[in-house]
Amino acid sequence: MHRVLITGASGFIGAHVTRRLRGLSVEVHAVSRGPRASLHGEIWHQCDLREEEATAALMRAIRPQVVFHLAGEVSGRREVAMVSETLGGNLLTAVNLLAAATRTPARLVFAGSVEEPHAGSVAPHSPYSAAKAAATGYAMLFHHLWNVPVTVLRIAMVYGPGQEDLSKLVPYVATELLQGRSPQVGSGTRLVDWVFVDDVVDALVAAALSGAADGQALDVGSGTGTSIRATVDLLHRLAGTSVAPVYGAIADRARDRAHLADVRPAEEVLGWRAATPLAEGLARTLRWYAGRLVPQVALHAPALHRTQPAFHGPLDEPEQQPR
Repeated sequence: MHRVLITGASGFIGAHVTRRLRGLSVEVHAVSRGPRASLHGEIWHQCDLREEEATAALMRAIRPQVVFHLAGEVSGRREVAMVSETLGGNLLTAVNLLAAATRTPARLVFAGSVEEPHAGSVAPHSPYSAAKAAATGYAMLFHHLWNVPVTVLRIAMVYGPGQEDLSKLVPYVATELLQGRSPQVGSGTRLVDWVFVDDVVDALVAAALSGAADGQALDVGSGTGTSIRATVDLLHRLAGTSVAPVYGAIADRARDRAHLADVRPAEEVLGWRAATPLAEGLARTLRWYAGRLVPQVALHAPALHRTQPAFHGPLDEPEQQPR
C-alpha cells in the first residue's frame, strides 16, 4: 500500500488517517470539491464525486492501490430535504467509486455506519442511515457480481483529539466545561457506543491490508453502550471544574435509539478490537481541547493535568454525535 486515495481527508477521521499513512511514507492523494492546501504532504485533487465521469477520470489519473472512502453528508436530521442531500453525498459518491473500480482496479474501504439497519425488517431511522445502508448494499453487489474488493466498516460514534465540530457532544461538552460554562444537554438516557479515533484508524488500515475482509461489512466500535449522561459526567470529572452540566435543557431527538457494534466479526476477520478505554480516550481528548482550542483556560484546569495519561501521536496540528 504505497499510493492511496482518501475522500474526506480534511474531515475528523480523514485527517487522522492521512497523518498515519504519511507517517508510514505512503503517497496520499486527497480529493475535495474545492481547492485545499496540503497540511501533511498529501496531494490534493479537485473533483465532485457525485459526477460519474469525473470520478472515473480521477481514479484513472491517480491509480491508487487503496481508496478510503470517508467523505459523506453526516447528519442525523429527519427533514425531507436531507433525503436528496444524503442520497448524493453518501450513496451516489459510493456507487461512482465502485463503478470506477471496475475499470481502474483498487481495493476500496468504505466508512459505513453502525446506524445502518442489519435486518430487512428494521427500517432506517434517518435519511443518513438509509443512504449508508444502500451504499453497503451496492458495495456487496459490486463485490459479488464484478469482483470489486471492497470492505465496509460500520463505524460507531467516533471521538478524539482534533474534532472541531462543536455541534457534536464531546467537543461541545469539553469546550464548555473547560471555559467554565455549564453544558446544556438532553436527558442523557440514550446509550452510545463510543470508539476512539486512533482505534478506528487501526481498523481502516487493517481492512486495507486484509484480503479476508473483501465483500464483508464489519462493525467497528467498542460493543459497549454508555449513556450520554454517564459520558458527560465522566468528562465533568476529568475536567475538574466546579460548573455542572444541565440535563433536560434541550429536547431529546425523536426516534433515537442505541446502536451497539457487534465486535466479534471484526476481531475474527481483521484481528482488530478497540483498545482505548473510554476514560483514557476522553482524558486525551480533553487535553487536546485544553491545549489547542481553549489555551487560555489550560492553566486553570489542574485536575485535568493530574488525570491525563501521556498523549503520544502525530497530532501537532488541529484538524456524529448527539447532544
